Amino acid sequence: MNLTIKELSLYLNIKPSTLYTWARGAKIPNIKINGLVRFRQEEIDEWVESCRKIPATSLPKNLKRNGTRDFEDLFERTRREVYNSFPRGNQTKIRPKKGGKHGPV
Repeated sequence: MNLTIKELSLYLNIKPSTLYTWARGAKIPNIKINGLVRFRQEEIDEWVESCRKIPATSLPKNLKRNGTRDFEDLFERTRREVYNSFPRGNQTKIRPKKGGKHGPV
């Protein structure tokens, strides 16, 4: 069965403007019939199921909520690696000025 924007909006409880945006960006399965956007209910139902979040009980042990320490360690290592890899802007080695109005440093 093909649904219109209004019908799908009521079915999913989503604004029609959001559905138009998603359809334009191919974020939701749709078909165009002579410029009219339509949705196949079977495809929409499959798409909705694919958006379902995986419960934490089926995640690998090191990604479960009680294993957040592993994630925090990985995040911290990655952050250090990314932020310390390359100098940004004018972060060259700063050398003290010789002389000047405050004398030698």
